[in-house]
Amino acid sequence: MLKRTFPSPEALRRFPFGLADIAVILGTLVLLALIARIGAGTLVSFQPPDVMPGIDLDPRNLPYYAGRSTLRMFIALLCSTVFTLVYGYVAANSRRAERVMIPLLDILQSVPVLGFLSITVTGFIALFPGSLLGLEAASIFATFTSQVWNMTFSFYQSLRTVPKELDEAMTLYRLSRWQRFTKLEVPSAMIGLVWNAMMSFGGGWFFVAASEAISVLNQNYTLPGIGSYVAAAIAKEDLPSLGWALLTIAVVILLVDQMFWRPLIAWSDKFRLEQSASADTPQSWVYDLLQTARIPRLLGKALTPIQDRINRLLSALTPPSPPRSDAPEQPNDRLYSLILLFVVGALVVTAIHFILTTVGINEVVTTFGLGLLTLLRVTVLLIFATLIWTPIGVAIGFNPKLARLLQPVVQFLASFPANFIFPFATLFFIHTHISINWGSILLMSLGSQWYILFNSIAGAQGIPTDLREMSMDVGLQGWQRWRRLIIPGIFSAWVTGGVTASGGAWNASIVSEIVSWGQSTLIATGLGAYIAQATAVGDWPRITLGIGMMSLFVVGINRLLWRRLYRLAETKYHL
Repeated sequence: MLKRTFPSPEALRRFPFGLADIAVILGTLVLLALIARIGAGTLVSFQPPDVMPGIDLDPRNLPYYAGRSTLRMFIALLCSTVFTLVYGYVAANSRRAERVMIPLLDILQSVPVLGFLSITVTGFIALFPGSLLGLEAASIFATFTSQVWNMTFSFYQSLRTVPKELDEAMTLYRLSRWQRFTKLEVPSAMIGLVWNAMMSFGGGWFFVAASEAISVLNQNYTLPGIGSYVAAAIAKEDLPSLGWALLTIAVVILLVDQMFWRPLIAWSDKFRLEQSASADTPQSWVYDLLQTARIPRLLGKALTPIQDRINRLLSALTPPSPPRSDAPEQPNDRLYSLILLFVVGALVVTAIHFILTTVGINEVVTTFGLGLLTLLRVTVLLIFATLIWTPIGVAIGFNPKLARLLQPVVQFLASFPANFIFPFATLFFIHTHISINWGSILLMSLGSQWYILFNSIAGAQGIPTDLREMSMDVGLQGWQRWRRLIIPGIFSAWVTGGVTASGGAWNASIVSEIVSWGQSTLIATGLGAYIAQATAVGDWPRITLGIGMMSLFVVGINRLLWRRLYRLAETKYHL
């Protein structure tokens, strides 16, 4: 009789495939099938002024609608990541380019996303005639512009505050620019970039929902999505459908957190810049599954020769760069400044001509006053958000166990589209007779306050563990610990959170200062409501004036306040 033997554990580990590999294969196939099924809906024909089929409020359609919105979100995130890496790198490594690109970034961030939907929708429809791709591209572009500035500011600031000893080591070893980018700059920025990308993705739900059902030039455009579903439910005052939509978006946010963001946070922890290992690292069951599976490692080994060839080619094309110089301006720099001054002067002359020939001086004074009221709301929001969320973010960043417990909660709260809550807030304001002039501050904070929280978490996680342990060993506690360690350590990240929260609040004012439930509409006195009303009726001169005035406010605040705080972070609060 033959004796039956079983393979040893070592033999099992050498087996080509395991349960983890089967799970990875099945998961990949399901994901590809879902993308193909959902993406097919973007290729249907559409020709304005044709009317798109209405949104069916049957809850069974919600999974498909949610899938369409989620696909737009991830396409926008991919575009935002590519833009961030390219734009942030060039701005941080070229002194001359920085002088144009960072002010331009301020301007681009200041232009309200929802304010120029009138232009982008008509432009993309013309770009893709006869296809729904035009509306899809306009929605993705609106989401992209809501995500990208926060990520770009974070990446740029991380590159400007790379530890000096590591920067000098790269220069000493004469690594190519490509090697420096992949070995130092991206890894040192990774933790902050991941947390800001997560925040940007969460904030993007606000804009993808707003861009799926919009009224532009007296025409209504509707894309299948969970945002347009909510808009239809609000118009019909259908509370049960609204409840189903809220449940669906909650499930989507939790799935994205578990399947995408948690693995990414667990992976990014290896880029922490410190000498002692962290006692407790972030965990993710999906990340553990991918590490256990053999297929990712086999694919990595198979692609290694190609990766090495690409690295050698890019290293040869990007020789080492000279050290960054702070030398005085050269004559060609002065010429460059004069050209820039001439361009600014031409823009001012154009603006004056526009004012005198269209809206008039009185309208400009009116919009400036409305801008001051919105500025007051933004300032109150930033003060309260800093006082409330900065200590909470530091606590989460310092304690991995607390981070594992609360990170899904804050991710859920930050990702939940604030405009989905607006109908309930509107009902609350109507029944309690709370003025929308004050209530709009709460509505604006629902979407923008999280930038400060997430950047505080990222900044606290970026403080090396050995510095934290040393501060405890020398007896730093309370305010002294904040003054000596925490504030300097998180200052750069907090500034990034502050500038993006400010820009997000200005953008959110367009939908926060005018809200409705059925036939009831509440309108606050402010610049956001002014732009929203002008956009709804297609009043191009006032749309342009409102967007220009909001951009002027945001750029002015960035130059007078946030740029100086960034400079302080680079020169004083710098590891």
